[in-house]
Amino acid sequence: MYELENLAADPDGRIEEAMRAVRTWDGATVLDIGCGTGFHLPRFARTAAKVLGVEPHEALATAARRRVADTPGVAVRVGAAQALPVPPASVDVAHARWAYFFGPGCEPGLAELDRVMRRGGAAFVIDNDATRSTFGSWFRRWLPSYDPVAVERFWSRHGFSRTPIDMSWRFADRAALEAVLRIEFPADLATAFLAEVPGCEVDYAVNLWWRRY
Repeated sequence: MYELENLAADPDGRIEEAMRAVRTWDGATVLDIGCGTGFHLPRFARTAAKVLGVEPHEALATAARRRVADTPGVAVRVGAAQALPVPPASVDVAHARWAYFFGPGCEPGLAELDRVMRRGGAAFVIDNDATRSTFGSWFRRWLPSYDPVAVERFWSRHGFSRTPIDMSWRFADRAALEAVLRIEFPADLATAFLAEVPGCEVDYAVNLWWRRY
C-alpha cells in the first residue's frame, strides 16, 4: 500500500523553509504532536538537540520507536494533545501535521501548548487549505459542511498567523494514485476524482499556521 506519509513529506522543502523563516529548530527541543509512525522525527533530529514524539495510538507509537531506535536524542511517548506528557515551559518548537489541531474544538490542545512552550518558542500546525487547489476542491466536496472562513478566524483569534503553501502529490503510476484516493475518500468520490486527473500528479495547497510564544 502506498505510504501516505510520503505524500506529506514536503518533497520540495517548502513547509520546512516556511517554518525555518519563523523559528529554526537547530539546537532546540522539538515536540512532534501526533507523530504517527515517526516519519518526521529523524528529520528534526538532524539539527535539534532533543526530539520528542507524542502519539495517542500505541501501535503507531511502537512503530515510531522502531523508526528512531538508532537515532540519538529522540524519544516517543504515548499521549494526547490535550494532555501532553512533558513538563511546563520545556519545548522550543512544537509541530503538528494533520493531527488534532483542525480549528474550533481544539482549545484544550492549545491550552497545553500555552503550558509547555518556552518563551521564544514557536508552534506550527499544518493543515489542508480547502479554499484552493485540486485537492482543496475535493476536500470541500467530501466535507461540504467544512467552513474554511470559520477555521481561519479561529486561528487568528488564538494568535496564529497563516503562511499558504503550494505543493503537489506526485505518483509513480496511476495505480498508486488510485490507491491513495481510495484511502482518503469514500469509494464513489474516489472514482469521480480519479476521472478528473489525467496524469499522476495532483496540485495540493496547505496552510502553515504558526505562533511565537
